Amino acid sequence: MEFVIAILIGIGLSATVGFRIFTPLLITSIAEKASLITLADGFDWIGSTPALIAFFVATLLEIGANYIPVVDSLLKTLSTPVATIAGILLTASFIGDMDPFFTWGIAIIVGGGTATISQLTTSSLKNVSTITTGGIGNIFISIFEGVMAVVMSLVSLFMPFLAIIFVMIVIVAFIFIVRRLRNMKQKKWTHAQ
Repeated sequence: MEFVIAILIGIGLSATVGFRIFTPLLITSIAEKASLITLADGFDWIGSTPALIAFFVATLLEIGANYIPVVDSLLKTLSTPVATIAGILLTASFIGDMDPFFTWGIAIIVGGGTATISQLTTSSLKNVSTITTGGIGNIFISIFEGVMAVVMSLVSLFMPFLAIIFVMIVIVAFIFIVRRLRNMKQKKWTHAQ
């Protein structure tokens, strides 16, 4: 049962990485430092003071950068690979007492895959917002992302069974947004002819 809970926590945190990359890492670091959670062997460094400071600074920089349009665009380019790596790391950090091949396999496929889908969902949502609102709506999306990153990180750590519902919502949102973008491109293409 602990294995299932560990995977659920990893999946929930990986999905949260799509909203803010460093917020789930910061919250995990704080929870580990406060002895509220126990990470797998070899991952206790996440709760160390230097890691806590690094995640805190990175979180502040990420939040600030999301409100500067030029930097926000640059972040979109870099965020998917970084989010994937963070999702893999977070998932692996909760899976203990397993063969490393299986631990990293699960972390890469489930954690990295979930983080990638979540990140692509938020990026696509910002693209739709940029197209429909001229970028003004992106500020509100950034606020929503920040709130969701904190709330879902806490839910994933302390109520992991609810995290799976969150992941399903992210996947449904991803499918909806991709379809919306496709329809918008088709309409634009049709009007151009």
